[in-house]
Amino acid sequence: MQRALKWFAVLTTIVMLFVLLGGALVTKTESGAGCGDSWPLCHGELIPSSISFELIIELSHRLVSGLAGILVLVLSIWTWRSIGHIRETKFLAILSFFFLMLQALIGAGAVMWGQSDAILALHFGISLISFASVLLLTLLIFEVDKKFDAKSLIINKTMKFHMVGVIVYSYLVVYSGAFVRHKGASLACPDWPLCSPRAGGMPTTLHEWIQMGHRFAASIIFIWIAIATWRAIKHHKHQRVIYWGWVVAFTLVSLQVISGALVVLTGLNLYISLAHALFISCLFGVLSYFILLVSRSGLLSETNSKADLDHHSVTK
Repeated sequence: MQRALKWFAVLTTIVMLFVLLGGALVTKTESGAGCGDSWPLCHGELIPSSISFELIIELSHRLVSGLAGILVLVLSIWTWRSIGHIRETKFLAILSFFFLMLQALIGAGAVMWGQSDAILALHFGISLISFASVLLLTLLIFEVDKKFDAKSLIINKTMKFHMVGVIVYSYLVVYSGAFVRHKGASLACPDWPLCSPRAGGMPTTLHEWIQMGHRFAASIIFIWIAIATWRAIKHHKHQRVIYWGWVVAFTLVSLQVISGALVVLTGLNLYISLAHALFISCLFGVLSYFILLVSRSGLLSETNSKADLDHHSVTK
């Protein structure tokens, strides 16, 4: 049973990743209106009579999202019944399904009634939370068999600050990137790292400011993760989950920055754009796992403190 649950969890995580990439593909190819203003039908038909490239992309994304909804619901129930004794399981099960449904409702609302660019930018971020929840559920399942032990880590205050601060800030960076796409400002600045040859490389229009604002925010997260990774290498080699977690995070954020530059320099190459979305999705998953470690470390510290007090009382 446990082996079957593992395979199912991995499958669900992969499908959720396809949901994220599918949403990015819909945005980047401007296929959001591929099925007209009808949902869940396509142009009011169960089987569309007129096929277009945009319709195929939008309909494929809807089908994958529908499959993901079924898989996440089954995974939530299955983990609830199988490993519900683990503290985080029930919360993650509810979170993953709730945010997947919220993402679907926002997508449906955008098709039927339209949404502002600011609201549409939330769509990707909400999908990220659902994906991260499914990923964490999968990791919990593998922890049961002690494939890796991350339940007894004591994390110091400095590292906790980096772990919590980076993921909160990264979510804002993700939102700014999604806002750039939905605002149509992806190529507002044709050069990199500066905006353009004119005006000394500085932005002059609203779209240019939006684009450069996202670049500036992304540069800060790169520097922040680099600092946290340096601390992990220097002070946490004995805590392999933290050590390798930050190494992976730095690798992913480096790929994210490189792909972001190439998106501009190649004029929105589709494959590079999708890689850009893939790297941030994986990075957010790693950072989310750090939050899980922080929550456990807090409980462990409280337990140890209580045990010390009890021991001190007995000694007296």
